[in-house]
Amino acid sequence: MKEFIEFIAKHLVDSPDQVNVDEKESEDNKVTLSLKVQSDDVGKVIGKQGKTAQAMRTLLTAIAAKDGKRAILEILD
Repeated sequence: MKEFIEFIAKHLVDSPDQVNVDEKESEDNKVTLSLKVQSDDVGKVIGKQGKTAQAMRTLLTAIAAKDGKRAILEILD
């Protein structure tokens, strides 16, 4: 899951070397992914009216469901 979000984010931003994804898994099958990009690229990851971020979350939810987990994507400033 981490690699998937990192792959998508690197292709959206101008500075792909600044993309950082941290993954934390809790005991109740919940995975939290924190996406950090350069401040100039935050808008590109979020998209117009949050549509890009919502699409990423939808894809992440589908991937996590295959593993029987619940995933949350946080986009950090």
